[in-house]
Amino acid sequence: MSDSTWMESLTRPSKTGSAAAILLGSWVIVLTLVNLSLGAYSEGRKALWIKFLTGVKDSSTTDMAFVLDDAIFGSVGVALFAIGVMGLNKNHEGGFSSWASGLPTCVMSRLLSFDGDFRKLGASWLVAIGVIFYVVWSISESTWVDPGVYSVAVVLVSFGVGIGILAESES
Repeated sequence: MSDSTWMESLTRPSKTGSAAAILLGSWVIVLTLVNLSLGAYSEGRKALWIKFLTGVKDSSTTDMAFVLDDAIFGSVGVALFAIGVMGLNKNHEGGFSSWASGLPTCVMSRLLSFDGDFRKLGASWLVAIGVIFYVVWSISESTWVDPGVYSVAVVLVSFGVGIGILAESES
């Protein structure tokens, strides 16, 4: 393999990486909007993202004014989303719009169709249960920032993604 081919393979975005960037960016953007409007820490309490992510004990405030943390966190979300869109535009037939329009069908087919491989079906359901758990709990408790909920959701989603990658690599 020549050096240019090797370097090109490292710099070319993958569909999986681009999709992950879009989904993570979307989540960060939603958290930023919720934090600006209602307070993501809890109803009426706003998360101070830099303090929260660095582990400072008092990482929330009742002052709902726009702060630098909101700008930085929102910018990271927009940047991740943009990187994902650019990646899909480069390597997915039809680009981002084609990928986004096919997403609901793809998700439902992964959750509802069985092709004889329990690992793929189980992996899809683990991811779905993790996301549903996080969203339902966050809405019902009016808080989107809770390390305990993250712990449960991240375990479900990461095991689902890991099992799915292993199942795909064997087939």
